[in-house]
Amino acid sequence: MNIPLVSIIIPVYNAERFLGETIQSAIDQTWQHKEILIIDDGSVDNSLAIAKKYECEWIKVFSQKNAGAAVARNYGLKEAKGDYIQFLDADDLLSPDKIEMQMKALGNSVAHLAVCKTNHFFDGEDPKLILDHSPEWYYKDFDNPVDFLIKLYAGEEVMPGFGGMIQPNAWLTPRQVIEKGGVWNEFRSPDDDGEFFCRMVLASEGVKFSSEGWNYYRKFKDNNSLSGQKTLKAYQLIIESVDLKYAHLKARSNDEIIDRIFAKPYWWTGVLAYPQFKDFSKQCIKRGKELGYSGDKYIGGPAGQKVARLLGWKAGRILSDYQVRLKKWLKR
Repeated sequence: MNIPLVSIIIPVYNAERFLGETIQSAIDQTWQHKEILIIDDGSVDNSLAIAKKYECEWIKVFSQKNAGAAVARNYGLKEAKGDYIQFLDADDLLSPDKIEMQMKALGNSVAHLAVCKTNHFFDGEDPKLILDHSPEWYYKDFDNPVDFLIKLYAGEEVMPGFGGMIQPNAWLTPRQVIEKGGVWNEFRSPDDDGEFFCRMVLASEGVKFSSEGWNYYRKFKDNNSLSGQKTLKAYQLIIESVDLKYAHLKARSNDEIIDRIFAKPYWWTGVLAYPQFKDFSKQCIKRGKELGYSGDKYIGGPAGQKVARLLGWKAGRILSDYQVRLKKWLKR
């Protein structure tokens, strides 16, 4: 019997502090038929040198000029020989049985995705210390990709009990699904993984849940990552990803609930972009209204909420922006 090969693709950019532990968690996978591909994305620290220490017949290291994680993942896909693909960020970890349990859940299917549980931990904490992990709505198998995505993107105001975020390491994806759904969109969006896995789910026949095996997702209290940036370009890339996910789903279903679900990210990106980027904010708010947004107009601190109730969300955002600027000035 041929045992499927699993390719673990690790994009790396300036991750010297975490990379060795991440690579070791890939090496420690109990699924024996595997290969590890480490793609250095133009790091200026010791990441490439650390990766090179692990290089062997089945651990391969590649290097590219800095172009972003999506480009690095696509580089990995070109070099990978696996029947199944595991993406792993360079500062995160997998439990040793993660891939094996997901392969078991898939039962040799090359048309389904597998997903597992994720433990979110802050840098410096023990990733394996599970303090409280309540069951999520997706802790079961789904044979309807559109229904799965609607539930994933829905918020409490649209579909109580659903919504959330599935971090990219939690997935295990058959190569055939990627070939059908397409490679990573090579833009530096904070939500490039959301757009990619939206296509993967829609290209699949459903999602299989593995009750065993963990993804350990590292978070940082001082968020300097792409997802924490508040530049105009970052906001524009968020909306580009939202546009694409909306179009992907609408191409498969005309259910009006999709409009209501996507109205929220347009509205809230518009709120967050104000007052720094007023024209862009206006465009987002307009789109949110067109899709029928009816949820909270502003959420912030007590003072901001009070101002927003009296004078509107724009006044609340102006106060919030002033408070942020004041704190930065006081730290000088």
